[in-house]
Amino acid sequence: MNPPPTRLRFAGLHRRFGKLAVLAGVSGEAVSGQVLLVTGANGSGKSTLLRCLAGLLAPDAGEIELAEEGRPVAAGERRFRVGYLAPDLAFYEALTTLENLRFFARLRRVDPARAAALLDRVGLPHDRAAGALSSGMLQRLRWCWAVLHRPAVLLADEPFQNLDDPGCRVARELLDEQLERGLAVVANPAHLQLPRVASHVDLDR
Repeated sequence: MNPPPTRLRFAGLHRRFGKLAVLAGVSGEAVSGQVLLVTGANGSGKSTLLRCLAGLLAPDAGEIELAEEGRPVAAGERRFRVGYLAPDLAFYEALTTLENLRFFARLRRVDPARAAALLDRVGLPHDRAAGALSSGMLQRLRWCWAVLHRPAVLLADEPFQNLDDPGCRVARELLDEQLERGLAVVANPAHLQLPRVASHVDLDR
């Protein structure tokens, strides 16, 4: 018998910045092997929602629950089971791509050999300083960072930003592979359609 799927559920999320209400009662669910698509106009709260789900922002109200194999994951542990990909994710500029990923691998108790394998997978040189990467190469590195620890959930904020056609192809292949292994995905893509979209949250409604 297969184990119960991973589920990331959020209900009634509210978030304000001063007098501005960005999220007002947002609910949804992401399930392993599927994509929850988040859409909305600029300023509608897409990035804010993903930051709340990642544990980088605390919602003013509402619930966020992650369950793996039918067991709830404690709030303090949730961030270790989530991969986060966003355009403002920065790296140590003086370190090489490999040094950056190996550093984060140690923090996340991941085999450092996985860092080199992921860089090869997305076509990045191991010895290039992060500060010398183009915007598209940085986005490839963000993909590596997001899946480095084999998360249960991927939160992808504009995951194809700055990628050229080959970069988009690599990212989509990596996403397909992660979905195949059972990753649950919440994504806010700017343009490209995503595979396995099972549900949709439109923040303009």
